[in-house]
Amino acid sequence: MKTVVFLSAFLGAAIMLGPTSAADEKLIRIGIIGCDTSHVPAFTALFNDPKNEGDLAGMKVVAAYPAGTDIPESKNRVQMFTDQIRKQWGVEIVGSIEELLTKVDVVLLESVDGRPHLEQALPVFKARKKIFIDKPIAASLADVLKLFALAKETGTPMFSSSSLRYYPNFRHLRTESKVGKVVGCVVYGPCSLEPHHPDLFWYGVHGVETLYTIMGTGCKSVVRTHTPGTDVVTGTWADGRVATFRGIRAGKAGYGALLFGDKGIEHVGSGGGTYKPLVVEIAKFFRTGVPPVAAEETIEMFAFMEAADESKRQGGAPVLLETVLAKARAAR
Repeated sequence: MKTVVFLSAFLGAAIMLGPTSAADEKLIRIGIIGCDTSHVPAFTALFNDPKNEGDLAGMKVVAAYPAGTDIPESKNRVQMFTDQIRKQWGVEIVGSIEELLTKVDVVLLESVDGRPHLEQALPVFKARKKIFIDKPIAASLADVLKLFALAKETGTPMFSSSSLRYYPNFRHLRTESKVGKVVGCVVYGPCSLEPHHPDLFWYGVHGVETLYTIMGTGCKSVVRTHTPGTDVVTGTWADGRVATFRGIRAGKAGYGALLFGDKGIEHVGSGGGTYKPLVVEIAKFFRTGVPPVAAEETIEMFAFMEAADESKRQGGAPVLLETVLAKARAAR
């Protein structure tokens, strides 16, 4: 009889309390590697907002390792962004990645320079802590492959994405557009170059991410036209679809896409997206361990950009993605 009374009381309390919310769960402590990008204070402000509800509730950036880079425009901002998150949000600044990992549950790898990402991610993989790697995921296709291989080998959930993938105007275009079934597109965006990275990896990655958000995987070959002010990179998909990225360095710059479908043609502007949709996806990933972007899609994106560099080296000749992937695999 006492057992029945106890169970009735327990069930009654559970009904009154309702389902467990994200806020009721154990705090997920977030650590940052690299403080040389404006994403650091922006992401911290979004994760640490005391008014957070839903997916962003129950998470907090608690520690950061500043790291650094020899890229002047980023190196000069490390102290500023480090001080900002320490003073405004009380983030503890630590002296090494190893120390950081003793204080956090998950990691944001934010170093703006893709070259050290592999080295910086190695201790995270060893600790098997979920990791988001900001763009560019690496500064070579070989390193991209190594990162995904290590994530798989260690069983460490990992993903990478530009915020453009989750802009409200772009994120559903693959399946929900006015043009019907998408047969191709032209995507445009800024494309400044950095000598230490393959040309499109540095800033063109945003536009290429948008292109893949629309097209999905399946690109077989790429051809590129390059001038000082513009890059035009066209990919041919296995099913016959064709998509082009126009990288802008001269003239008016902005983000957008022209979609071609079986029912119409539509121009879509960026709509002034923010970082929040991406941060929400990162939060879901940190909670579930399920990457919102498949490894295969991110790898193909970077193979697309590497093939564009190879096409430039060959004077605009078509380059198969499998060719650059085979070379990168051999370099591993």
